[in-house]
Amino acid sequence: MDTQLLLICFLTFVIHLIGTLAYSVRIAGVRTRRIAVSFALFSILVLVSRTSNSFLGPFLAKRVETNLDGAAAGALLWDFRWLLVSASLATIIGALLIPTFQRVFCRAVLHFQVHRSVPKLILHGFFKGGLSYVKDVASVPAARNMTDMRSGHGVSVRITVLNVAATALWTVGVFASLYAGVLDPSVRVTSSTLSSIINGGATIMMAIFIDPHMSGMTDDVIEGKVSEGQFRKAIVWLVGSRLAGTLLAQALLVPSAMLIAWVANVI
Repeated sequence: MDTQLLLICFLTFVIHLIGTLAYSVRIAGVRTRRIAVSFALFSILVLVSRTSNSFLGPFLAKRVETNLDGAAAGALLWDFRWLLVSASLATIIGALLIPTFQRVFCRAVLHFQVHRSVPKLILHGFFKGGLSYVKDVASVPAARNMTDMRSGHGVSVRITVLNVAATALWTVGVFASLYAGVLDPSVRVTSSTLSSIINGGATIMMAIFIDPHMSGMTDDVIEGKVSEGQFRKAIVWLVGSRLAGTLLAQALLVPSAMLIAWVANVI
C-alpha cells in the first residue's frame, strides 16, 4: 500500500469515524437536555468530515486516472476494497469511542451554555484541562449494552434493515461511480458524476424513514415516554447496522459500478 492510498484510506476513515460518532451526539443531547446546542456543536466535526470528503474525491479520481492504463488498472479494485475496509474499521473504532465521546461532548455542551463561544470552547478543550478530562472519562462500551441486545431491538427491524441498506449505498456510491470509469474508460467522466444513482436511494431512506424515526425517539426520551436504556439499545442496534452496511458495501461495489457504467452509456 503506497502513500497516496494510505492518505485516501485516512480520509475515508475520518469521514466514517465522524459519521459513527454522530450517534453519541443524540445521547449527549438527551443527557444535557440541549438537543439543538448538541447538534450545533457537532457541526464543527461535520465541517472536518466535509473537508475530508472534498479532498477524497479528487485524490481518488487522480489515482484512477493515473492507473487506468496497463496492468495497474486491475489493481484498482483492491484499492477500493481497502477503502471500504477503512470505512468498516472507522465504524468499529467509532463504536468503541462512543462512551468516551458522549461524556466529553456533554461537558462541551454545558461549557458552551455558560460561555456561548465556540473559540473559547476549542481553547478550553485543547489548552485548559480538556485533554486531561478526556483521560479521566475514557471508557469502553459497557458489556451490558451488548448483552441487552439479546432482549430485543431498540428500534424496529424495518428501521434496522433500512439503516443497513442506506449505509451500504451511501458508502459505496462515490467509489462505484469512479470504479465505473475503470470498467468502461470511454464514459469515465460521465460515470464520475453519477454517484447520485446509488447515493440517492440512501438519501431518501435517511430523510424519510431513519432520521425522522430517531428524532421522534429522541424527543420521546426527553419527554419521558422512552427510557434512556431503551434509547441506548437503539443506538447500539443502529451502530451495528451501520457496520453491517459498510460490509455489505463490499458486495455492492462491482454491481453498482456496472449499473453506473450502463447508465452512462445510455444517457
